[in-house]
Amino acid sequence: MKILHLCLSCSYSDDFLYQENELVRAHVALGHDVRVIASTETMSKDGQIAYTEPKQYLGSDGAVVKRLPYRKFLPHALMRKLRMHPGVYNEMKSFAPDVIIFHGTCGWEIRTVSRYVRNNPRTVFWIDSHADANNSARTLFSKEILHKRYYGPLLRSALVGSNPVLCISLEAIDFVNETYGVPRNRLEFFPLGGHPLPDEEYQRKRSEVRAALGLRENQVMFFQSGKFDRLKRLNATLAAFSATPDPDFRLFISGVITKDEDADEIQRLISADGRISFLGWSSAADMIGLLAATDVYLQPGSQSVTMQNSLCQRCAIVIDDVKSHGPYVQGNGYLTQKGNDLRKILGEISAHKDRIPSMMERSYVLAREMLDYSSQALRLLANS
Repeated sequence: MKILHLCLSCSYSDDFLYQENELVRAHVALGHDVRVIASTETMSKDGQIAYTEPKQYLGSDGAVVKRLPYRKFLPHALMRKLRMHPGVYNEMKSFAPDVIIFHGTCGWEIRTVSRYVRNNPRTVFWIDSHADANNSARTLFSKEILHKRYYGPLLRSALVGSNPVLCISLEAIDFVNETYGVPRNRLEFFPLGGHPLPDEEYQRKRSEVRAALGLRENQVMFFQSGKFDRLKRLNATLAAFSATPDPDFRLFISGVITKDEDADEIQRLISADGRISFLGWSSAADMIGLLAATDVYLQPGSQSVTMQNSLCQRCAIVIDDVKSHGPYVQGNGYLTQKGNDLRKILGEISAHKDRIPSMMERSYVLAREMLDYSSQALRLLANS
């Protein structure tokens, strides 16, 4: 089967664990002929948006990637918002895909795909959306002009030949309905996922990484990762952890601190507590090992794909109490009110460490039920 992933409304980055990477990788593993058509937008190794040259190459996910330039009749900065690219229809016509997945709902070329599908009605057409009120349409111009009057009509025009729009969160469902005007009966929950490891591989990774980190069996490993801006609330984590004097607790932090965060205060808190270690930026492969070694994953601030991966690696979780996190906390952790009650939660974990193994097992059950990328990849092929 020929499967085409279009990443023209989002960045496509090699060597990352984003949903588009994982689904491409899963379709390749299933033995299909998989192609990626992407913009030149990508992610640097330190997690920053970057741009590369138009080119064709074999990507790290195992599929041929063709990066298209933006059209040139308007300035590059504007074209990055309008997301217009030359040659998209001809690329689809040449490849003749059986299944098309258009990642993201924001861009001119969704209309081009819709035209192709109307001319080739046997092609299965999916659209996914990662947009919600936390990450999109945050200014008046962006919301009222770009999203409601540009992206919205383009998306609605593409619905005729598409399957339901796949939304990665409950908040994304609300956003696509309210901002783009897509009826709720055309929206489907399709969460970010991961790869639940089988027992033997999980135990091996866990043992190896914990040994490398110098952790004893009775020590409880907490872990927080990401691009640390103020919304990630790393300061709240460090303050609450330092105020919880459990000698068996260890906190490891992986990521990069952005310019709008108080790096000096973070460094002071880390240096003041010998139980805390800052690991710097971790590769995708290293991240899986770190999560397997972890007992409790912390995410008291803004949402991150690492949370779903933490469930797949059997972590108990402490995550922000927002609507989209509701499906992920079912006896396997705690919801925190913007990090303000972290000290109380860590105190409860300290007093009841015997509950951690059962919470970790519950995370694994949830991950197998709804987050396995292998199952999600097959879901996209079900109607083909």
